[in-house]
Amino acid sequence: MLEAKVQEAWRVLRIQSELVDGTDRLLKLGAAVTVFGGARYDADSKPYQQAVSMGRLLGEKGVPVITGGGPGIMEGANRGCFGTDARSVGLNIELPFEQTSNPYQNISLDFRCFFVRKYLFVKHAVGFVIFPGGYGTLDELFEALTLVQTGKVKPFPIVLVDVDYWSGLVDWMKLRMLDQGCISEQELDLFQLVDTGEQAANLILQHIDQAG
Repeated sequence: MLEAKVQEAWRVLRIQSELVDGTDRLLKLGAAVTVFGGARYDADSKPYQQAVSMGRLLGEKGVPVITGGGPGIMEGANRGCFGTDARSVGLNIELPFEQTSNPYQNISLDFRCFFVRKYLFVKHAVGFVIFPGGYGTLDELFEALTLVQTGKVKPFPIVLVDVDYWSGLVDWMKLRMLDQGCISEQELDLFQLVDTGEQAANLILQHIDQAG
């Protein structure tokens, strides 16, 4: 019992260490765009190529890109930004499958704790771009929506790329969540749907320009 309590105490210190190190490493990053999407897309896929285009457009405008640091959409966004004047950031997580760090990162951080990583996704974000993906992508999408909905963060654009991919989910939100009063009509305006990475980048850049 005592040994378990000691291990738990050390776990708290490890969490604190990840938070302090991550905050310190990103201290001078400035306003960035956080990008989420599936890890299972290969480099020849349309979503991957859209992520590359978006990352490049943002990077060329000096806007850093933050991803989960893994393959698929994350790699595409990092790859597009990598080599521009903006920082390409990967917040990598230890997982039993899928998560291998991509090579297109100027700043690469490793985490064991999801919630420390999620905090840093939001801390510097002036916009979230969500590409097609799985459970993790949906988790990150709805967490971002909840943070904006509840006023826990300053409102920022949440842009979903690929109307065809997301339209079924949006229809369900209207048919079930909105119809049964679980959300309001205005809360459906917390996100925007676009078809291309370029459109997503332009929406984010317009927001940055308007924010001054």
